[in-house]
Amino acid sequence: MVFYDKVQALSDLLAGRRDTVELDSAALLVATIEYPGLEINRYRREIDRHAELVSRRLGPCSSGRDFVMAANAYLFEELGFHGNTTDYYNPANSCLNDVLTLRTGIPITLSVLYIEIARRLARPVRGIGLPGHFVVRYDDGAFQTYIDPFHGGRLLDAGDCLEVARSVSRGAAPFDRSVLAPVTNRQIITRMLNNLRGIYFARRAHRKALAVLNLLIGANPGSAEEYKQRALVHQQTGRMREARADFERYLELAPEAADRAEVETQLGSIRRWQVRLN
Repeated sequence: MVFYDKVQALSDLLAGRRDTVELDSAALLVATIEYPGLEINRYRREIDRHAELVSRRLGPCSSGRDFVMAANAYLFEELGFHGNTTDYYNPANSCLNDVLTLRTGIPITLSVLYIEIARRLARPVRGIGLPGHFVVRYDDGAFQTYIDPFHGGRLLDAGDCLEVARSVSRGAAPFDRSVLAPVTNRQIITRMLNNLRGIYFARRAHRKALAVLNLLIGANPGSAEEYKQRALVHQQTGRMREARADFERYLELAPEAADRAEVETQLGSIRRWQVRLN
């Protein structure tokens, strides 16, 4: 699959036009922003291998608890997968291929790995997008637990998860049990992209930030903030025509924006620049 086709597949998933892209493939498609020539199937086969090795540790009638204990022992004790606490905002942590190679990542990518191993073994594991953190939930009706892959697969209950959310957010807002609802693959990938967007902006990686913003706008063309951010990227890279169009679209979508005067000032500067060119 050529790079354009990969981006289109991811765009279709995010926009709801396609629901057949598995989570691991979608996460690896996200990584093609960082690694355009990435061999996606190579890393999917690696996840296949991990799932097979977890399966060998289970008996024919193994319980949900047996699966969680075996997966945790294999991933976190034997292989040493762990959260990257020393270089959290390295883009490698958001690239599933790097997570598989380096065995370190952020909560959401480590959770994607856990989810995909479970899917291959027909085990019911779903992602839980807590505010500021990400965990997974195992629930087969007979056994339920929350698992925190970033912290070595520690087991949590619902109260623990809410406390994690409060702690990470420094008590900024109260959280109810609605934050424990499982999230969709589309929501997971959108969250991964938003993580990368912040990283690329901080690093002034304009081409990669633009790739992320194009995907987010394609998925949600009515979201004003992405247009403003894309306008800033265009402006910083000298694409003034594109910057003007995105600033104008931002104001159309958010006519009462708090920064309207500032954006109009930016637009005035761009228009004067365009007049001088003509």
